[in-house]
Amino acid sequence: MNRIAIFASGQGSNAETILKDFKDHSNIRIAMICSDKKEPGVKAIARSFEVPFVYLPSGKRNDEEYLLNLLRTYSIDFIVLAGYLKLIPSFLLRKYQNKIINIHPSLLPRFGGKGMYGKYVHQAVKDAGVSETGITIHLVNEEYDKGRILFQKSVPVDVHDSIETIESKVRKLEQQYFSKVIEQWVTSSYSS
Repeated sequence: MNRIAIFASGQGSNAETILKDFKDHSNIRIAMICSDKKEPGVKAIARSFEVPFVYLPSGKRNDEEYLLNLLRTYSIDFIVLAGYLKLIPSFLLRKYQNKIINIHPSLLPRFGGKGMYGKYVHQAVKDAGVSETGITIHLVNEEYDKGRILFQKSVPVDVHDSIETIESKVRKLEQQYFSKVIEQWVTSSYSS
């Protein structure tokens, strides 16, 4: 059984989809949800799926011994970032080389980097007047949104689209493809 930890900072819409999609999977189990927020929306989602929720306070996020012991406690094989906004420490990247992925709400390399998340990305897309946006699922490395791209899917942007409309289009792509790519990544050479 491949055991996944989801790291999330917000409401947990992607985490909820992943939990639903892997609820009865024969080879993948969501073993824990970890957050840098004490009471995020994703905490209630974890509870509803009976998945352990762990709060990771700022003093522990870069504590190598603490974090690696925590992941060992839950026998974690892979880490999925689903709206997690903190930079992953280098010791974790070494321990989980090619075993940490993230989803970003644009077609990287455009509209990525520190501070580019959620509505900030969609606002930048609208302000740039581009004709398409989408999602990028990528391996995580030492820089925000710079890891090797595993998957991208685009959606058209109309000049009259509001930020909320763009966000809705992107969210549909996230919910349609993130779990499929996770499954492929866990069971393929992506993670080797």
